[in-house]
Amino acid sequence: MADDGIEGFVAVHAGAGFHSPNKTQLYSEVCQLACKKAAEALHDKKSALDAVVMAVTQLENSACTNAGIGSNLTLDGTVECDASVMDGASLKFGAVGAVESIKNPVKLASCLLTEQKKGYLSLGRVPPCFLVGRGAVAWAVEHNIEVVEKKDLITDSSLRSYRDYQRRLDRAEMGLVEPKKMKKDVKMVEEDDSTLLDTVGAVCLDCQGNMAAAVSSGGIALKCPGRVGQAAVFGCGCWADNIKDVTPGVAVSTSGCGEHLIYTQLARECALEVRGADDISQAVTDVFSRQFIESDMLSDQVAKYGGAIVLKYSSSAAERREVELVWAHTTESMCIGYMKTGEHKPKVHISRMPSTSTVGQTTSVMGKYFHLR
Repeated sequence: MADDGIEGFVAVHAGAGFHSPNKTQLYSEVCQLACKKAAEALHDKKSALDAVVMAVTQLENSACTNAGIGSNLTLDGTVECDASVMDGASLKFGAVGAVESIKNPVKLASCLLTEQKKGYLSLGRVPPCFLVGRGAVAWAVEHNIEVVEKKDLITDSSLRSYRDYQRRLDRAEMGLVEPKKMKKDVKMVEEDDSTLLDTVGAVCLDCQGNMAAAVSSGGIALKCPGRVGQAAVFGCGCWADNIKDVTPGVAVSTSGCGEHLIYTQLARECALEVRGADDISQAVTDVFSRQFIESDMLSDQVAKYGGAIVLKYSSSAAERREVELVWAHTTESMCIGYMKTGEHKPKVHISRMPSTSTVGQTTSVMGKYFHLR
């Protein structure tokens, strides 16, 4: 994928949660594909927004992620997805929440963003940036976004998991589970990758220096129908802001427990901290510590589950283009992938919490530095 011109960069994540070692190859393959498709788009001079949508579309199309097809099922046994995108050039944001029958929710969110750029609607109406439920599906039909049968988003695996957890829930609510057995069931749920893998996402820098971010999620298993997670909420699921004069550009995509991320607005907080910091790894560590794990907003929670990929872009007068990528998580693990457009193969890594650390109470932070042409 050689390019004689200016390079772009893309990074993706397949969720912060628990990634079974038995499925390492599956996670690696889907992240590699997402990176390659996005890098190809950048190589073809597509925008950062186009690239993150392309990347997340690949993640949604994989049954091993909790987004799009194969998503966790609601209490009613249906798939309801959330997604959002943010464009660093225009600072526009598009989101959808609790949508059924949409094959690729990220495409619908992107379409909402694009339509906003066209300005006011007839009679001076403000175009929507966030749609939910049936209204979002109707809008999708009007704008030629692919709509499928509800059953087409349910896989054999997601249905098996749903039935298993529904049986456990029924027994628990009937008082038929002993406390000791209850703790065992909770532990099994926490270590089930089909349940905890939450939001997937991508961040990108295109060849023109523009940044974008996107997220998509099927939400938590057995969620209340109509529940909307951080993947659709402004400042919580993703954030992107272009470089301005000497202020670096930044793009963030989060994952984890939606309610925890909404209360702390983690995406925006990470972006604000990173833009003014020299040490991006320390900045992200500080945000996760002060404004997530130790946040007053989550004081009633023993364990706080969150993760993020953060991309920082700076350019000097000497025309040096540099990007720093950091990934952080308080969960058991987080799967990430990344590549420059001038590279032939993406790098994929499953970051795992050290055995000496406490999941939900400590943060694992790692990062990489890249020089771009």
